[in-house]
Amino acid sequence: MNIDSTLLLTRDELKSLLTTADYLETVEEAFLAHAEGRTLKPALMHVDAKVGEFHIKAGGIFLDRNFFALKSNGGFFGNKARYGMPPIQGVILLCDADNGYPLAIMDSTAITIGRTAATTALAARHLAVSDASVVTICGCGTQGTEHLRYITEVRPIKKAFAWDATFERAVDFAGMMSAELDITVEAVKELGPAVLDSDICITCTPSRIPFVHKEYLHPGLFIAAVGADSPEKHELDADVLKASMVVADLVEQCAHVGELHHAIDAGMSVSAVCAELGEIVAGQKPGRQSDEDVIVFDATGTALQDVAAAARAFTRAVSTGTGTRFDFFSRVELFT
Repeated sequence: MNIDSTLLLTRDELKSLLTTADYLETVEEAFLAHAEGRTLKPALMHVDAKVGEFHIKAGGIFLDRNFFALKSNGGFFGNKARYGMPPIQGVILLCDADNGYPLAIMDSTAITIGRTAATTALAARHLAVSDASVVTICGCGTQGTEHLRYITEVRPIKKAFAWDATFERAVDFAGMMSAELDITVEAVKELGPAVLDSDICITCTPSRIPFVHKEYLHPGLFIAAVGADSPEKHELDADVLKASMVVADLVEQCAHVGELHHAIDAGMSVSAVCAELGEIVAGQKPGRQSDEDVIVFDATGTALQDVAAAARAFTRAVSTGTGTRFDFFSRVELFT
């Protein structure tokens, strides 16, 4: 490629570049690389705004080429009512990790959605019971929709319960997803009975008040806690983590912003975390050891996933001629 140009990739272009299989392969590659020491140390910053928040995540990965990415996502959950726009807005800056050159600027939404659901599916491959057939989805927005699609790729799901703070949204979700996936999807008002009847529970909400309680736990349950990606978000009671085998995407990050963060405040030790997902993917630590294990995957979302997915999208875009090139610098500026 030309080193004197940067690639601009829109949301629609990104949707055409990466498939479900791409995302599943990419996040596995990212966590394996991290476990094997082939990444730059990820960094995380959280900034509160007046009516929202910004997440800034950065990290690097060493593949056939070395990449660095920085993602800035704004979370403004009043956007729909105020502006008629989605709550999450952001961009990813992808750079050459050997010389710092900005290779691409791309919309972050498609990548964030795909890599998040793919990571939950990857965790389910290792941590859910192999014959898991019933799942509860908590939060029936974009992430809930994508998570149900991805979890059916890795487990033989026959039925899903849909739970949301707004019951009408759960009803709409149930109708849409049952038609799309050809499985039974039932909207529920009461979460506890649904989780007790499920093999998998996925929480992907912006809640700041925990709604999954210890009494919902039962042998074999796998919980993927996806929503808590900032210090104030909270979906699981601390007692849920204390009573479970806990796997983190990144322990250090979860201790600052994830469900683990709240459990530590409630007296749980960080040393109680059994493993990071990458260690399990790499075979360095065991995953599920018994069909009776109750396992929580604390998924805060990492720069590892972002940089790996952005790198694959960039490589695919270059090979297919997708995107728009522009110059930040003249050649004189670039090489002087």
